[in-house]
This record gives sequence, C-alpha cells and structure tokens, in this order.
Amino acid sequence: MPARRPFLAALALGTALACAGSALAQDKLPLRILVGFPPGGSADTLARLVGDAMKDDFSSVTVENKPGAGGRIALAATRAAKADGQTVIILPSGPMVLFPHVYKRLDYDPVKDFTPVSLLAHFQFGVVSGPAANAKSVAEMLAKAKADPKTATYGSPGLGTLPHFMGVMLEQSTGVAMTHVPFQGGGPANTALLGGHIGYKFDVVSETAELHRSGKVRIIAVTGPTRDPQVPEVPTLKEAGVPMEATAWFAMYAPAGLPPATLAKLEQAVAAAVNKPAMQERLRGLGYIPVGSTSAALAAAQRTDLARWEKPIKATGVQLD
Repeated sequence: MPARRPFLAALALGTALACAGSALAQDKLPLRILVGFPPGGSADTLARLVGDAMKDDFSSVTVENKPGAGGRIALAATRAAKADGQTVIILPSGPMVLFPHVYKRLDYDPVKDFTPVSLLAHFQFGVVSGPAANAKSVAEMLAKAKADPKTATYGSPGLGTLPHFMGVMLEQSTGVAMTHVPFQGGGPANTALLGGHIGYKFDVVSETAELHRSGKVRIIAVTGPTRDPQVPEVPTLKEAGVPMEATAWFAMYAPAGLPPATLAKLEQAVAAAVNKPAMQERLRGLGYIPVGSTSAALAAAQRTDLARWEKPIKATGVQLD
C-alpha cells in the first residue's frame, strides 16, 4: 500500500496540472477582427498580420471582411457587437476623422460609439499612374490633365475615403481638375487601374509597390514628408513641386463601453504583437511605421485629426448623403 502513495500523488498532481491548464485555456476567448474592405487590400493585409501575431493571446483569431460604404458596414457591425473584447475592427483613420465632416447623416458617432484600443501604424500614400494615363512624373500627369481632362480620372476605395481626399487636396494644391471614381476597396481600384479604366489611383504604397517594380504601373510621387523605403527612387509631392503633404494611420477599435480590464488586455496583446521583431520588420517592409499605442494615445490622435481635417474638407464643399 505505501508503494502506491507516490503513484497516487503523481496522479493527483498530474490531474491538478491538467485541470489548471484546462482552466487557463478556458480563460482565452475568441477574437473576431472586422475589416470594412475586401480581401487583398491594405486594411485586410494588416488585419491578418496583426491577428496572426495575436493568436497566442486568444483561443482563436478570425478576420471577417464586411466591405462597402467606405468601411461603414463593418463599423455598424462593430458598434452593434457586445462590448466583451471579442469583436474589434481594424481600419484606416478616414472613417473616424474624415467621415464626420463629409457625410450629412452619419449613422455612427466616431467618439461615443467606439472604444479606442491602439494605434497600429502610420503610413503614406502613393500617386499611381496606370497604363491608360502612362504618366512618368507629376509634371507629366498635370500637363496631360490640362491637355486632355478625360485622362485625369483617379480611383479610391470609396467616396469620402482618405485616397478620395488625397485627390481633392492635389486638385487644390495644383489648380488642375481631376475626376474621382470610387470603388468598393483598394483591390477593385487596382483592377480598374491595370485594366485601363482609370488613369490614376491614390492608395497605400504597399498595395502597388510590386506592380510599380514590375513596370505594370508607376508610382510617380508619395504624399508623406519623406520618401518611402519601398520605392526610394520615387520623390515626395513636395520634391515634385506640389505644396502638399498628407499621412494617415491604421488603428484598432472595439464597441463602446468596453470594461477597463478587458481594454487593458487588448492593449497589451496588441502592443506585444506589434513589437515582435518579425512583425516590426514585416510592417516596415510594407511601408508602415509600427506604433502599438495605448488607448489614450489613439484617442488623442483621433481628436487631433478630427480638428485638422475639418477646415480643408469644408473648403472643398464635398458633402455626401
């Protein structure tokens, strides 16, 4: 009988450890990341990278695309979800800082209806010339637009999105009129550009860097304060003689009313994911500046950009229903 005691003790210890492991596993919840654009675009790519880097903190991580209305369909689904930390959205800054100035009747409040979780990355845009326009520089694009306005069409992921207003800002900065053609995401805009249905596109550099390197399209300028490491030979708009500079960011939000403890766990998971060396390298390779901020830092960035975009957008007179 005494000889069985060590065996029984080991069995009891093993059972206790198994139960503890099971309890820890049960503490991990699934995470659903919503994206308001189709697969293949910059928002989708970033969401899948971040989701994969966060998978150890959750029982499962899934990315769900809900494209349309410039990201507003996914925002509506996020707002309607339970504030339990299991549903978040990853999106560019436009719907949170541009749309309030653009839409007459916006069906959400970007401040009251969501909990800021974290800034993920800063980024800039490229001015992309396609086969239909075949412009090799900004100067050539502007000259062609003046000579033949039909060539001056540019695509974006949707009405009122950041790339849309990049085009508006370029018009204001140069005095050259262009025609905006909205699509349901960056992927469809790329298809239209390659097919010769539009002349240009304003979008995240990472979406067209490979096409640029292969010669299928040409990035003729970038919109940020410095050249992009993905395409270091491409000048900034200021270097090309256009007095314009614009950058943006990607961020994660959750529904309003997220409990502080749940928010803290999400913040920590995002920061750990973004700060992984492999993740940093991957994001920088895509032309992003990784951040991984606190909720408070995202809220402050949102307030700043809401104020910054109000005057230029109102000056355009653009108002959407």
